Amino acid sequence: MAEKLHPKIDNGLPKESAAFSGGTLVCLCTSNPVKVKVKGQIAHNHACGCTKCWKPEGAVFSVVAVAGTGDVTVAENGDKLKVVDPAALIQRHACTSCGVHMYGPVERDHPFKGLSFIHAERFEEDGWSPPGFAAFVSSIIEAGVDPSRMDGIRGQLKSIGLEPYDCLNPALMDYIATWTAKKSGALAA
Repeated sequence: MAEKLHPKIDNGLPKESAAFSGGTLVCLCTSNPVKVKVKGQIAHNHACGCTKCWKPEGAVFSVVAVAGTGDVTVAENGDKLKVVDPAALIQRHACTSCGVHMYGPVERDHPFKGLSFIHAERFEEDGWSPPGFAAFVSSIIEAGVDPSRMDGIRGQLKSIGLEPYDCLNPALMDYIATWTAKKSGALAA
């Protein structure tokens, strides 16, 4: 029996549109929802199993991508936002009413500084780049998934085109390692 991984990937991945030029993320509130505008297409969208990301009710994974922080603007009801964990690398701004993480900028010295993490499934518009891999897959065990289910979950992810990793995908891990090597002087800047 298929696992319920996430509503946006359980029945196939969403379709990307070349015409997508950004959109509006909306929280779950039916009254005075938080709205966040994102300019341009998103990058590095993935299913994430970490225990920090917001997940829709019943989902095992989140769907999370990045956009340039300069391309992310709170448009409505920003007074409802609060940082979930001020000590975390990703400063996840969540709606205090419904709990949805609306955006999470990386502000300290890190390879991802200047990026904001967003939950693309909260876009009002279609056409955003679909997930391309699954990250931190083993972390779903930390959230309570029985380890005996992992082979089936990894197989299901692969069957829908999402290679499962227990960290980030190789391209992002190479990017982090390159940034670190340049910062330490091991590679020329």
